[in-house]
Amino acid sequence: MWDFLKRYVSQYNGMIMSIPEFARDDLDIPQMAIPPSIDPLSPKNVPLPETTVHRVVTRFGVDLDRPIVLQVSRFDRAKDPVGVIEAYRLAKRHVPDLQLVYLGSPAADDPEGEIVYQETVKAAGDDKDIHLLMLPPNSHTEVNAFQRAATVVMQKSIREGFGLTVSEALWKRKPVIGGNTGGIRIQVINGVTGFLVDTPKAAAHYLIYLLRNKKAREEMGEAGREHVGRNFLITQELRRYLMAILFLTGRHAG
Repeated sequence: MWDFLKRYVSQYNGMIMSIPEFARDDLDIPQMAIPPSIDPLSPKNVPLPETTVHRVVTRFGVDLDRPIVLQVSRFDRAKDPVGVIEAYRLAKRHVPDLQLVYLGSPAADDPEGEIVYQETVKAAGDDKDIHLLMLPPNSHTEVNAFQRAATVVMQKSIREGFGLTVSEALWKRKPVIGGNTGGIRIQVINGVTGFLVDTPKAAAHYLIYLLRNKKAREEMGEAGREHVGRNFLITQELRRYLMAILFLTGRHAG
């Protein structure tokens, strides 16, 4: 596929990728890493009243008085929903009142989506504390409310391009346990804004630690919001694109 695309990409003045590891060493044109960003004033990220958070979350049968671990993802094997359930079950042995919310939406372009959803339902079994929510793609207020209600957020992908749900959660001062892959690595600073993991067992280990340690959650939450504010807001993305334009047009000289 790259052999086909390279013929066309190489005719451009430059190439932009979301993270440095997606760069190519067989291109002669400039390559710049510009990560995606979140809009802090969008419905998905704007501050919500506590009454709205309470109304949205309780409408789906989730108890706000008990700890909540949340993953917002499509039902896609790359997002490892079954691994998320396994991590939750391991952690629940030590935190019996834990609840899991897996909030997804249907993907019309993914023929395996329904199959993965059924696999996830089977893995969840009859556990009343596992909430598998299939919401429309424009459920921005619902995503916002659940991210604010969560005690800990997971993004346990085994493959990932960037994963902006990580920045969304960090912006809301939530520590994130993320898969050690793709753009998650530049959002989750291991041990600072959350933890990077490769297995459900490791995810459960850090989940238990964070659920039991409120101070660590708060410190990571503050560090996460600062990290996103410095690197992954639309203002930062705009600045990087302007710099790229200046570079490619030669206007940076002098």
